[in-house]
Amino acid sequence: MGLLSSKETDSDNEMASDFYFPTSKKALLIFTRNPELGKVKTRLAKSIGDESALKIYKFLLDHTVEITKDLNVDKYVFYSEDIHRNDIWDATIFRKKLQTGDDLGERMKNAFSEILGMGYEKAIIIGSDMFDMDKNDLNNAYEALQTNQFVLGPATDGGYYLLGMKELNSDVFQNKNWGTDTVLKATLLDLRNEKYVLLEERNDIDYYQDIRDEAAFQQFLPPYLDNDFL
Repeated sequence: MGLLSSKETDSDNEMASDFYFPTSKKALLIFTRNPELGKVKTRLAKSIGDESALKIYKFLLDHTVEITKDLNVDKYVFYSEDIHRNDIWDATIFRKKLQTGDDLGERMKNAFSEILGMGYEKAIIIGSDMFDMDKNDLNNAYEALQTNQFVLGPATDGGYYLLGMKELNSDVFQNKNWGTDTVLKATLLDLRNEKYVLLEERNDIDYYQDIRDEAAFQQFLPPYLDNDFL
């Protein structure tokens, strides 16, 4: 995918303000970073290099498209910087928005507020780089919201790979050290008086150790790696 010119990007970003009438009671929010060299999987890139990290990120994006495209829910892709009209996120399947806010928590809160404000009864947010997550995890999450207010998918690194809710709870997005192993624990503390379900734990991909033994990623790794990371 070639980068858009600034003129094209500005035009495509106008899609962020488009109003979409809900066609389902359920919405899926997919947070994604624009796939640009040196700007994705930066912790992983420290050991395998920027080019390999970008290839892996694009591979993970393809995986996310594959497990979400056929879900019977309204799907929204929230871009980190610029909306790309002609990319892997087919605009006939995925509705396109821009993230807004100063940090991850505020960006997620604003996205949930917008989507729930449109009338959806169940909203779930995921990232776009979880190879260990599959379609069953998403279906189980929506099922959990049948009888619970919240659902979370815990990640092995102490964060979470999925968060779902039926009404906005701003507390879960505030006072968090995003990107650390304290996020899930702090979020569950916010929900201690709420009815929630935890899904199965899944592996997040942030460091070389997370993919070293995964056959699917070997094709993207450079021929030589710094021994410090082995």
